[in-house]
Amino acid sequence: MTTELLRGHVANVGNHLDLRGEMFPVDREIGPTECEIEGRVPARLRGWFVRNGPNQMFEPVGKYHTFDGDGMLHGIEFLADRVIYRNRWVRSRGLMAEIALGRAVYPGLSDVMNFPDPALVHGAGPVKNRANTHIIRHAGKLLALWEQGLPTEVTTDLDTVGQWDFGGKLAGAMTAHPRIDPRTGELCFFSYNLFPPYLTYYVADATGALVHRVDLDMPAPVMMHDFVITEHHAVFMDSPVVFDIEALGTGEPMVTWRPENGTRLGVLPRRGRPDEVRWFEVEPSHVQHFWNAWADGGRIELAGCRYEKVDFGLQAEDADAETGVVTIGARPARYWIDLSRGTAGWEPLDDMLGEFGRINDDLTGLRTECLYMPAFTRAGAIAGDFDTFVKYNLGTGSRETWYAGDEGHLGEAVFAPDPAGRAEDDGWILSLSHDSGRNRSEVLICDARDITSGPVARVQLPQRVPFGFHANWFPRASPFGGSTS
Repeated sequence: MTTELLRGHVANVGNHLDLRGEMFPVDREIGPTECEIEGRVPARLRGWFVRNGPNQMFEPVGKYHTFDGDGMLHGIEFLADRVIYRNRWVRSRGLMAEIALGRAVYPGLSDVMNFPDPALVHGAGPVKNRANTHIIRHAGKLLALWEQGLPTEVTTDLDTVGQWDFGGKLAGAMTAHPRIDPRTGELCFFSYNLFPPYLTYYVADATGALVHRVDLDMPAPVMMHDFVITEHHAVFMDSPVVFDIEALGTGEPMVTWRPENGTRLGVLPRRGRPDEVRWFEVEPSHVQHFWNAWADGGRIELAGCRYEKVDFGLQAEDADAETGVVTIGARPARYWIDLSRGTAGWEPLDDMLGEFGRINDDLTGLRTECLYMPAFTRAGAIAGDFDTFVKYNLGTGSRETWYAGDEGHLGEAVFAPDPAGRAEDDGWILSLSHDSGRNRSEVLICDARDITSGPVARVQLPQRVPFGFHANWFPRASPFGGSTS
C-alpha cells in the first residue's frame, strides 16, 4: 500500500465547463485530520461515511466531461469522541501510469477509442478504470465502482488494494449500482456491453463468491445505469438511451436518445435462466437511479426519478458549450408491473425535479414507504447542484422538505439507520455538501424523522470538496457489509 500523499495539477487551461465552479477538482490528499463540529453528532452514529466522485488529477486530454474524472474518495470516520477526515485518489493502474509520466494520456469518454500508446502506460490497459462513481461494502471488501470497469478494492483508510474480479470469475465490467439483499447477503449486479451480449446479470453470495451468471438478449446496446431487486426478482429497464457504435472514435455523440426504440421493464427470477426473463412495454422514458422495488402478490412496484428525455452531453470536442448533463433532473415516479395480466405502466409521484434517490437499505427489495432525494428548486440550476432535501412518505402521501439556503449545495442524501431504531425512518440523513458563501464543505446530519428542522449537526471538513457522485454509510457492525444503493 502506498502512503505518499498525492498532488493534482489542473488549471483548466481549456476552460471546460465541467471543470468550473463546484466541479473544479481539489488538488491534494490530506488526513487523517480531526474535524470541527457544530451541534452534536448522535451518539449511535458510529462508522464511516464515504463519498466517491470525479476529481481529475492532470489537465485532460481533449474534451472533458464530468464522467471522465479520476475517482477520489472522501472518508469521514465517526468515532466515540471525534470525527476524522481523509481523502485519497483511487490509484488505478491507468492513473499510476499517468503519475509516472507527470501528465494525462487517457482521453475522455467522448474519444474513448483513441487509446494511449501502450509503451507509455506499461500494461495499464487501453482504457483507464476511473473508479469514480460509487462505493459499496460486501463480503468484507470496500469496492469503488465505475460501470465500465472492474470494481477496485480499497481499505477503510482509503488506500487502494487493486482491482477485484471475484476470484477470476468476472471478466468484464460491473455496474456502479449493485443491490445487496440485506436478508441473504447476496450481491446482485449486471454489466451492459457495447457488443452482444448487451446485458449480463450476476449474483455473488454473502461470502463474495460469484455463483450465478446469465446473458440476456437485448435489441440494442443501451446505457443501463441502475436496476432493482425484489425478494425473488431482478428488474431491468431497457430504455431509449442507446450507444451509437458507428460514432465511436468519430467525435460524434456516442450516446443518443431514440424514443422509437421504446422502453421495456424486464423481470427475471433472481437465479433465473435467459428464457425466463419477461419484458413489459411502458411509455418511452429513462430512469437513471431507482429507489427500490417490491412485490405484492403478482404485482411489482418500483420507484425512481423519471426522465422523458435524456442528454448526457457526450458531444464532439468542439461543442464545449453543450457539455455536461443537459437535463438537470427528473421527476419522481412509480412504475408497476402486473405479472399475471402481462401489463405495465407508470404514474407520477411529484413534479419536483431531483435525482440520486435513496432509501433505508435495510428494506432493499421490500415495500418501502420513505423515499429521500436531493432536489433542484433554485432558478438556473445546473446538473448536480442540489439545494433541497425531500422526504416522501408513500403511506401517508406526504412530502417534507428542507432548503439549504441560496448558497447551499447539497450532495446525495444517504440514510444511516439508527441501530436501536424500529421504524423505517429511525436514523439520519448524511450528505456531503458545500456552503459557497462561507467557502466550506461539511457533512450535514439530519434526523430522518424530521428533515424540515434541518441539520442536528454539521461536520466541518478541513478542505473544499467538489461536486461528486454517490456515497454510502458503513456502520461498524453490519452483517453483510452495509448499504449499496
